[in-house]
Amino acid sequence: MKKKHLITLLFLIILFSLRAQNSTTQSEPKVGLVLSGGGAKGFAHIGVLKVIDSLKIKIDYVAGTSMGAIIGSLYASGYSGKQLEEIFESQDFEALINDDFSRASKSFYERENAQKYVVSLPFDKFKITLPSALSRGQNVYNLLYQLMLPVDDISDFSQLPIPFFCVATDMETGESLIMDKGKLAEAVTASGALPSLFQPVVIGGDVLIDGGVTNNFPVEELRAKGMDVIIGVDVQDPLKDRESLKSALDILLQINNFRTIDAMKTKAKLVDIYIKPDISNFSVISFDEGKDIITHGEIAAKTQLPKLHELKSIQKNYKEHAKLEVIDSLRINSVNIDGNDRYTRSYILGKLKFKGEEKISYSDFRQGINNLISTNNFDAFRYRLKPTEDKYEYNLVGEAIESQASMFLRLGIHYDGLYKSALLANLTKKKLFFNNDIASLDVVLGDHSRYNFDYFIDKGYYISLGIKSRYNQFNKSVTSSLILDEDSPLLTDLNKIDVELSDFTNQVYLQTIFRKDFSLKLGGEHKRLKITSETIFDEDEGAEVVFENTDYFSVFGNLKFDNYDNFYFPNSGFYFNGNFHLYLDASGFNTSFLDFSIAKADLGYAFSFNDKLSLRTEANGGFKIGNASTNALGFGLGGYGFNFINNFYSFYGYDYLSLSGDSFVKATFTLDYEVFKKHHIILAANYANIDDGLFDTGEFISLLNYSGYAVGYSLETFLGPLEGKYSYSPETGSSYWFFNLGFWF
Repeated sequence: MKKKHLITLLFLIILFSLRAQNSTTQSEPKVGLVLSGGGAKGFAHIGVLKVIDSLKIKIDYVAGTSMGAIIGSLYASGYSGKQLEEIFESQDFEALINDDFSRASKSFYERENAQKYVVSLPFDKFKITLPSALSRGQNVYNLLYQLMLPVDDISDFSQLPIPFFCVATDMETGESLIMDKGKLAEAVTASGALPSLFQPVVIGGDVLIDGGVTNNFPVEELRAKGMDVIIGVDVQDPLKDRESLKSALDILLQINNFRTIDAMKTKAKLVDIYIKPDISNFSVISFDEGKDIITHGEIAAKTQLPKLHELKSIQKNYKEHAKLEVIDSLRINSVNIDGNDRYTRSYILGKLKFKGEEKISYSDFRQGINNLISTNNFDAFRYRLKPTEDKYEYNLVGEAIESQASMFLRLGIHYDGLYKSALLANLTKKKLFFNNDIASLDVVLGDHSRYNFDYFIDKGYYISLGIKSRYNQFNKSVTSSLILDEDSPLLTDLNKIDVELSDFTNQVYLQTIFRKDFSLKLGGEHKRLKITSETIFDEDEGAEVVFENTDYFSVFGNLKFDNYDNFYFPNSGFYFNGNFHLYLDASGFNTSFLDFSIAKADLGYAFSFNDKLSLRTEANGGFKIGNASTNALGFGLGGYGFNFINNFYSFYGYDYLSLSGDSFVKATFTLDYEVFKKHHIILAANYANIDDGLFDTGEFISLLNYSGYAVGYSLETFLGPLEGKYSYSPETGSSYWFFNLGFWF
């Protein structure tokens, strides 16, 4: 009996063992994918993913560092390799990495700064410091958050469609941290925060930088997740020789690679399928060559096809993920902001420009975020969109990380035919008296010294207060009708007079922003205008002749709209600037003053025929109403340039201030062909009529008496535009060359 029971027990043990063996044989191995960092070389990961997808290999866990974390997290979120290729090929990586915000996202004040200064350095306690990084990484975060919005409710990364983790480095301790919980976009941004390129990311009190500093290939950590088979993709740079180390970035990356390359000798042996793309001809910043790098990734993956096919042969339960759709529109229901100690809620809302009742495109939402960051008052803005019951409606919850820098030293340089050479030094102080104010002083040293002071209390959509003071001077031979009365005997003897003109202007104004992009100013102005000439000598007085030396007092209004994508070389956008001045009183030289008004408007429209060729059309006009007791505040045409004072305008084919009158109309057509990136061939034509009482006849358009044409070459440099233009006027048969270097100020 005992023997019978023993046989039965042995049979059951053998049966259980066979079933267990059969179960083990039929179970699929857990497959992990580890992706290294490598900057733009990480595009090769996408090529590998395309091959993996084509073979229908199931990935059970993804781990990555830096660019490997970015691409790996998106793959884990549900995007296919093919989708990632389409997404990354559509990005402007120069703007993305440099936090190059569009002009439309900047306030009018910040737009002027962006088109005037070459460098901007923090200036703390009268010591110049350097920024913590070239980029704040806000554009990267914005893009990642949009792409990851479908999985934004998942805070445990193991619950993503494919479980995921990435690696970051604690900057204070040097410790390598596994990021597997929290906000996915924030964690991945930290993993890719390359020192000196991107500023550190603060999460939960930890100051985090690129995970590649300590662990660029987290294969051991991935194996610890229970993976049986690991596919590893290595896109790291090898160490370079001395001839290849030509820049500070090359040297920094070489130092960073000492540890990781040595570690890869061991780590590479820990993967089961090792893929090493041949991308030695590319660099970590070869973002414009992404398509070729992806192709090299595909080629490298296909060299491992036998092993990949073998892996696929033991996988039976592949399930393709549903295609993720990137959200393209939404409605903001409410806005809750934390972290704003210095800047009020109304200030932040005024910059975001979100209206709760309207549905907006996601690009408009992202621009609203950039409106806030482009003030340079915030180091970062981290946010989440919490869904409501409405499919397209969200509550915005954000944390504003205020910048501690409040004083800046800014520099610029310029040369042109009117002001000649000039060096610009600017001192800017934010929070001078109030949290949302800014004071800025420009001092221009050179052939013609100048200054410009601005003080502005910015309240966004609410009424803001501004104060401006400016001194400007130049020497030039100008048309005599600009400075002489029509009954002056000198007018019959002299066509042009060499004069020194100085203008001292002070304004106090109120400003409001409406309909998001319109700026309306109302204010009062004092102007002291002085014009003298040493060419004409007053024998009785024994001194130079004074043509003008008067203080003028006026009230003014200004309406402005500007959404050009580029101030100097616009490819798209519309521009309008309307001004009205009512001159009420004068004291000093002009003893026969009677009140008068000046109205003028500038319109511009730019559009592109393709990615190389664009056309900008401009129309300008203005007139004087009332007494003609002064000519110097009338209109003057001629020369080429920007930021002219008073009512002076450029005009091809004529020298500076060669034409004058109390009213004018002008049209300009500029054809811009960008033959190479930032290299422009310019063809331009302008037509005008200018005279006294021009609009009284009603034939101001049909009789365009003046014309000019120009051909030129322009190069966008870090100093600003470098331009040479040849212009010609058929009326006079005269030609002029115009040269300039640097931003106009």
